[in-house]
Amino acid sequence: SQIVSAIVLREMHTNATCCLAGRSVLKRQGNLGSFMSTSSEEPTIHISQVSKYFGDFQALKNVSLDVKPGERVVICGPSGSGKSTLIRCINQLEKHEEGDIAVDGIALDGSRGALNAIRQRVGMVFQQFNLFPHLSVLDNLTLGPMRARSMSRADAEKLAMQYLERVRIPEQIDKFPRQLSGGQQQRVAIARSLCMEPKIMLFDEPTSALDPEMINEVLDVMIDLAKDGMTMIVVTHEMGFAREVGDALVFMDDGVVVEAGHPRDVI
Repeated sequence: SQIVSAIVLREMHTNATCCLAGRSVLKRQGNLGSFMSTSSEEPTIHISQVSKYFGDFQALKNVSLDVKPGERVVICGPSGSGKSTLIRCINQLEKHEEGDIAVDGIALDGSRGALNAIRQRVGMVFQQFNLFPHLSVLDNLTLGPMRARSMSRADAEKLAMQYLERVRIPEQIDKFPRQLSGGQQQRVAIARSLCMEPKIMLFDEPTSALDPEMINEVLDVMIDLAKDGMTMIVVTHEMGFAREVGDALVFMDDGVVVEAGHPRDVI
């Protein structure tokens, strides 16, 4: 579309970034900020007319979006467009003031029970790795399962090794974060989220803090997850990732969903 093309060109010119694309059929629902799937399949994530404010600033404006089980949705757009705020609302790191969000059939109603249930189902990987610097890789991975899932240390360590092998760095199990490269730290962060065995993974610009030579090693792990059928929402500018595994592209600007759908229709 002309709208998206103009914004993409502006973003590429100012930030040297690109947007992603996928292949889900979505349609416009009345206003510019709302896109929802035409499929009859029950969504894993249902977002309806969601708005979020920071003081007088409205970061999200009546955003609607459905994500189906196993779907890989990529969100892109200029800085400050509401991308990260949207996915942070999904696991309630940010509380939305208006609209409805349901994850795996659980309505986010502000209750402690709903929050705990969502946190067990949704994993998140951040731009910064957020590893505990005083803990080894093994202890970073076993802490969550032991504390939140009451898993024995032996079972937690077995799970940690399983997911370190999944992200291709089992040999780093005894090291500390400061001894790892940025790409290795991000893969540990992914493994840590997977140790909670979530049904949904959220990625908030997971490669933007990495040196260029380390980006592919993280993207390769994400591609493997996508091919295994993990439901994923990814905020990123990595076009190659979207082309290979994305099912849908959601393009945001100024707190609304400008357009969504197949890359041929969007970019």
